[in-house]
Amino acid sequence: MNGRFWTFEDLNEIAQLERECFPEDAWNVRMLAEAFLSGRFLGVLLEEDGAITAYGGLNYVEGEGELELIATAEMYRRCGRATKVLDDLVKEAKKKGVKRIFLEVRVSNTSALMFYLKYGFQGLYARSRYYANGEDAIVMKKEL
Repeated sequence: MNGRFWTFEDLNEIAQLERECFPEDAWNVRMLAEAFLSGRFLGVLLEEDGAITAYGGLNYVEGEGELELIATAEMYRRCGRATKVLDDLVKEAKKKGVKRIFLEVRVSNTSALMFYLKYGFQGLYARSRYYANGEDAIVMKKEL
């Protein structure tokens, strides 16, 4: 498993994996490109045999970051890939002066909630009807 930063050429494959992992609210290529080209975005991925198996993306500004994307291809889940992606993002965010990272997660996504809690994120509050289907989100934060 090789870890590296995103390149522009990766965006189509990341968008495909986004659709597979988040069919209801996946980021499309345009959204990924806008984030990637913003100048305040960190994107890391893992690949195996030339295929992207996990990825993550974080926007940052003035000492704060927001974890926008993190996903692992279904057949590679529960093998530590998400932890490796998040480790790499945190390491790079610290280099950019980020002191805290925020994220939103669906209240129904218990595996993600447990992952973030285990990683040291703390729940702050709920955002009512945050997602397009009306589901609430939990806002979480981690101090670096």
